[in-house]
Amino acid sequence: MKSLWTLLCCAVLATALTACKSSAPAPAEGESDSDSAAPAETAEATTDEAAAAAIEAKAVAPADIPAPPDVAAAPENAKRSESGLAWTVLQEGTGDKNPSAADIVTVNYTGWTTDGRMFDSSTKRGQPAEFPLNRVIKGWTEGVQLMVAGEKRRFWIPGSLAYGEATPNDPHGAMGPPRGTLVFDVELISFKEAPKPPDVPKDVAKIPKNAKKTDSGLGSRVLAKGTGKDHPTATSVVTVHYSGWTTDGKMFDSSIVRGTPATFGLNQVIPGWTEGLQLMVVGEQRRIWIPENLAYGGRPGRPAGMLVFDVELIDIKN
Repeated sequence: MKSLWTLLCCAVLATALTACKSSAPAPAEGESDSDSAAPAETAEATTDEAAAAAIEAKAVAPADIPAPPDVAAAPENAKRSESGLAWTVLQEGTGDKNPSAADIVTVNYTGWTTDGRMFDSSTKRGQPAEFPLNRVIKGWTEGVQLMVAGEKRRFWIPGSLAYGEATPNDPHGAMGPPRGTLVFDVELISFKEAPKPPDVPKDVAKIPKNAKKTDSGLGSRVLAKGTGKDHPTATSVVTVHYSGWTTDGKMFDSSIVRGTPATFGLNQVIPGWTEGLQLMVVGEQRRIWIPENLAYGGRPGRPAGMLVFDVELIDIKN
């Protein structure tokens, strides 16, 4: 995995809002926006300096963590669930409660394929990972709920609970997340209860009469007036709290549930966000109805039809 991206089975705003017109990645999925790459700076080093820096960086880069001796298959003493998940306890924990599927967990982990290839490790990066437990592969959602704080476990996760089984001559086999059974050593450092999801708006099904509509078909109405005077531009970087629903009332994303505001460029999101956020000022809360042609246009794997967002504009950086 690359900074946890292969763990995530559900995209959050960073990718969920990314516009078709943009091929550049938005803030990393499931991570704080402070982890996003800063604009590229002009290189001033000479060729020799750059080469020396590359050698130095390679010299100090931590090595991959060796695979455990039982990486190929779960041993006989491993416990198994009905789903096919297997595990052994490597270290007893100090906590007395288990996280729920919606809770936000902080973990250290390393993952290998059954042939011993390490494909991701927060331990190697030297920084624990934090994410909602229901935003990752099924094997993680099931397995980590069995743990208590301070505990370490080794999981054998079949492809059906991860990214699918490996298939012969798969043209995409060399791309994307690893297939087949995956093995993870996981330490549950801590967890916190997820914030309560916001209620589904009563007017989620269609744009109500008291909403204002733009020429593009976007609808919106103010839920709480703001304290600011300035509006963001199409190229501003904004910080927001938000929740999004389809018109049947299904919530598909929420920074409130994750407990962390989102920060992104307004030119890096779907057109409905680019237009709608420019109507707001800091401190304002607004409900926005975005027709499909200003959202994902029927793209596979993305929420379909009109989308409804409740948005609070926290900050603007031009």
